Amino acid sequence: MKRIFAIIIFFNFIFMGMTQSSNNSAHEVATLGGGCFWCMEAIFDGVRGVEKVESGYCGGKVPNPTYKEVCSGLTGHAEVVRIHFNPEIISYAELLTIFFSVHDPTTLNRQGGDVGEQYRSVIFYHDDQQKNTAENMIADLENSKVFSDPIVTALTPEAPFYVAEDYHQDYYENNPSQSYCQVVINPKMKKFRERFKEKLK
Repeated sequence: MKRIFAIIIFFNFIFMGMTQSSNNSAHEVATLGGGCFWCMEAIFDGVRGVEKVESGYCGGKVPNPTYKEVCSGLTGHAEVVRIHFNPEIISYAELLTIFFSVHDPTTLNRQGGDVGEQYRSVIFYHDDQQKNTAENMIADLENSKVFSDPIVTALTPEAPFYVAEDYHQDYYENNPSQSYCQVVINPKMKKFRERFKEKLK
């Protein structure tokens, strides 16, 4: 309970104090991996200012991998979401704030019962500004001791992104009664919606 309270306090501070993106473009892209992409897609799809979310694979050595190949752990890919957003409505820093609050960035190659390199916590930055924003946020989180364990989120240059198979897109929306959605995603969605009410569509 103390940890949850500390995270909320810290992120409220981040929202109030962190500089918004200086890029005047009305469209930017963020690529984030925080465990199963079904969870991440469901969460970011509900954020105001997010125009589109795609589930896919990034950071591996095999072109055009399939879900089965990625799950084997042999391709090196992470399950990620590619987030298309309007920085005039929501900043990259705010997206990262949500990202760090809805998954555990201190567990290496694991999120809950999902284990393997494909479930690693990773940020694929698209430019130096995104890199600097991510580095600063990680440093602030570490210095503020928001998490009791060290953050292991990898910060990696943009890599080829491969869109996942059609049945993975909008998975939570299309399969609400599926057991994984009920047991894993529903609790995350509930916490997310309660914590970020002002950011919801």
